[in-house]
Amino acid sequence: MSLPSRKTMLALSELMYEGVMLFRADGHLLLANSAARNHLCKVDADQANDHHTPGERLVRQLPVDALSQVRTTGRWSGSLPADDRDVLAHLYFHDDQEGGHYLALVQGVEGQEGFEQELHKRHAELRQAYMRLNGAQDKLLQSEKMASIGQLAAGVAHEINNPIGYVHSNLGSLQEYLRSLFTLIEAYERALRAPDPKALLSEIDDIRTRFDIDFISRDLPQLMAESREGIERVTRIVRDLKDFSYFDRAESWKLVDLHTGLDSTINIIWNELKYKVTLQRNYGELPLVECLPSELNQVYMNLLLNAGHSISERGTIEISTGQEGDQVWIEFKDSGAGIAPDLMQRIFDPFFTTKPVGSGTGLGLSISYGIINKHHGRIDVTSVLGEGACFRIVIPTRQPTTRKPELPGQA
Repeated sequence: MSLPSRKTMLALSELMYEGVMLFRADGHLLLANSAARNHLCKVDADQANDHHTPGERLVRQLPVDALSQVRTTGRWSGSLPADDRDVLAHLYFHDDQEGGHYLALVQGVEGQEGFEQELHKRHAELRQAYMRLNGAQDKLLQSEKMASIGQLAAGVAHEINNPIGYVHSNLGSLQEYLRSLFTLIEAYERALRAPDPKALLSEIDDIRTRFDIDFISRDLPQLMAESREGIERVTRIVRDLKDFSYFDRAESWKLVDLHTGLDSTINIIWNELKYKVTLQRNYGELPLVECLPSELNQVYMNLLLNAGHSISERGTIEISTGQEGDQVWIEFKDSGAGIAPDLMQRIFDPFFTTKPVGSGTGLGLSISYGIINKHHGRIDVTSVLGEGACFRIVIPTRQPTTRKPELPGQA
């Protein structure tokens, strides 16, 4: 199939609203449509006595660094000011044996007002695209978070059912204890109303023996303490789950204790780990850190679950924290299977997973990487195949912005 002729190309270019020019590096014009000539004649106020070609005229109007930029990067975009309007220009360069060729596209914007309107229009379009992208990212973040909670639902239910179970059992014992104590109290009341209270002492002693009141007096405080502990445990799990699942696009940056978030996350996923993992916490001294706490909690969960899944039978997960200058670090080290060298470059890719089909979305590490990047931090990974892996999160104690973070407890 033959290429269109120069005559055809020129005819097509005459139909364009934009000016099109093709010229050599020495300024020799090869092609220019009428729109290009019209735009550039209006740009140059001295065109009446100007014998330069449109290509040379364009070069004269460019900013000082435009030519060096276009010859280095291959492209340049900017505006060429005129008396009554601005001209938007896009310049492209291709180096070849003839010294190189330039392709220019120019478009006039009538008046400064028109130019600003065009900029506002482009800005609004970019803002809408950004908002749609940001909204999609928020939905993805929340859906992955809820998917993780869904996978852990059975474990969370088990963690709640255990304390609820022995609280329920203790309440049954308490009911029996109260019945025995009320029987004893009634015996004391009859003795107090009797003419000779001592006559009922044998009955009272029989009741105390039969219902083992001495044992009840020893067991009752312990029973109440265990029940209170169980209720507090359920309350803590529910609070941690609520904090973890919390989602708000307008969530503010806060100064928080990272150890609190770590402990809350461990409480939520502990049923997933406790049967095969020995957990070691080596917490250092950390200052309050400016962050989005619910998002960091999701990173902790992703890394802890991955560490747990890498351990087939029994192993350890070591969580360490510390501070270096104006940065803090949180390290998750496991004794699992490790990561193969050829997979290290792909572990943060979206949808990449080494788990069986249906066992994971492949988004956990990708989302974690994005969250830490949002915090102006990084995730460092080291691993020896067969000996485990180590993920270290490093984030600044304060974000490099002028906003004032909320202190703990502030609304």
